[in-house]
Amino acid sequence: MMKGSELLRLVDQMHHEKNINRDIIFEGIEAAVQLATQKKFGEESGVVVTLDRDTGEIKAKRGEEAIDPEELGRIAAQSAKQVMIQKIREAECNSVFDEYAAMKGDLVHGTITRHDGGAGIVTLGKTESILPRGEQIPGETHHVGERIKAVILDVRKVGHRVKIVLSRTHPDFVRRLFENEIPEIADRTIEIKALAREAGYRAKIAVSSIDLKVDCVGACVGVRGSRIKNVVDELGGERIDIVRWNDSLQVMIPNALQPAQIEEVFLYPRLGRAIVLVKEDQLSLAIGRRGQNVRLASKLVGWDIEIMTHEELNESIERAVGWFSQVPHIADEQVETFIEEGFLSYDDLTFLEIAEMAELAGVTEEQAQEIVDYAEDASMRVEEEQRAAKEAAEAAGDTGEVEEQPGRSVAAQLTPAQQLFRDDVPTEPVEVKPTVESVFGPDIPDEPVQPAAEATVEETPAAPEEKPAE
Repeated sequence: MMKGSELLRLVDQMHHEKNINRDIIFEGIEAAVQLATQKKFGEESGVVVTLDRDTGEIKAKRGEEAIDPEELGRIAAQSAKQVMIQKIREAECNSVFDEYAAMKGDLVHGTITRHDGGAGIVTLGKTESILPRGEQIPGETHHVGERIKAVILDVRKVGHRVKIVLSRTHPDFVRRLFENEIPEIADRTIEIKALAREAGYRAKIAVSSIDLKVDCVGACVGVRGSRIKNVVDELGGERIDIVRWNDSLQVMIPNALQPAQIEEVFLYPRLGRAIVLVKEDQLSLAIGRRGQNVRLASKLVGWDIEIMTHEELNESIERAVGWFSQVPHIADEQVETFIEEGFLSYDDLTFLEIAEMAELAGVTEEQAQEIVDYAEDASMRVEEEQRAAKEAAEAAGDTGEVEEQPGRSVAAQLTPAQQLFRDDVPTEPVEVKPTVESVFGPDIPDEPVQPAAEATVEETPAAPEEKPAE
């Protein structure tokens, strides 16, 4: 039988190596010896087992009779050993879970030890974690032995094991990299107010400073881009736009859409929508390649953003007036009210609750229900007509794509809600004067813009960015 001093030394060793609380280990040993005595003398024997935390001595009593643990026998001792192992594994699992659950969202460093399908198995100290293929930046590959950075996305128990899931695509990964590279963010002088990201391609970050003497954008860029460069290198060349945060959406939305120049912003709180007017030559730049610029800006400010020219807005209003005039129980005054609230399609009307529609249109709830039902049917009818027109064009030998001039949208043939995620915008280069607000410039020109200083940005030649298809 193990001496008390040896038992205490073993408990201390397990406590330091596996980070298990000493009391949990002592309780596991007591439970193991308790089971062993029950195997020997029966469950109704009334045996009580205690372990002295100071001396390590195990005492077992049946009533007033002391039992020598050595008398328990080989089978009972084997059962005790199994119980101890199980208890310790459970304690170790709980310890690992508690440690890493508290680190969820934090940046960690690990080493790729092997690959399991498309996923990478990453060692974090003495614990293994998994980096799924879907949480890896598109186009990147990792080899065994490589040191990587990632954020902890999820921690959960699977039986007696803990599954730790890492991510390099989550927006928090960019946030943590900025905190590591920029002291002003780490000490909260500069705050990251919002962040939107499409991993491997582009990210937009809105920052503000609590110290008026600190330029939040310039501090994030660094002298000649020295600070931002380390973040971009870790992200495999992902473009990052740093913009100034402003509580006013009239200012924030143009900032978020940089480097495009904005003419006017109309806000419609009832729909959570903003219509942004631009000139013809800024249309493609504001929308971005495959709608990326406006999509990220929308995520950054938390509002749906639609990009239009003045002509397109007028056409949308005229079309909406014609549509709404056909809706039952709607007079000209209500049509004007809908337009002023930002409703430009049948589909927009269907987002209103019945009570809200009744209040806005000045009708009863029964009439409001009729309005919504009519709008739903009309919306489906318009969609069918557009689909039929496309199929007819394809049958006639056309490509089926909506024809448009360089730099123009297809607002006349799509509803405003459909425009937000449209993916057929032109990708022709647009000449733009770069600013420090958009660190790596627009995503339309072939040559990316590199930061030069805190106040200005220079263009430096760079190889065209290649992005694999997902």
